[in-house]
Amino acid sequence: MSENALVHAPFHCDYGLDTSLGERVFVGHACSFLDLGGISVGARTMISPRVTLVTEGHPVELAQRYDFITVAPIVIEEDVWIGAAATILPGVRIGRGAVVGAGTVVAKDVAPMTVVTGPGQRERRRL
Repeated sequence: MSENALVHAPFHCDYGLDTSLGERVFVGHACSFLDLGGISVGARTMISPRVTLVTEGHPVELAQRYDFITVAPIVIEEDVWIGAAATILPGVRIGRGAVVGAGTVVAKDVAPMTVVTGPGQRERRRL
């Protein structure tokens, strides 16, 4: 973790060993990082309160669901802003300069310099 990253308490993570925070990253209070799959946060990224980053899941097939967990990394590039109570799911990459609106559930990659909001991660505009 960068020496000048700022993480407000309370902060929750399941391992903490697989999270990398770049220069001047800000993490608001009450965030949860499930980092078994790896989380990388680029420089100057702002993460608002109550954001959840989840790199872990379970197989969809019922016969396999309780046997093991699946993992996929989350990569957040530099200069990103993630609004309050957003949830970022496994395997997602958020491109440089993007904005994720408050409460958005991000289940697929976000292109650089775009604004996404609401259910279904609707792209609102390009920056």
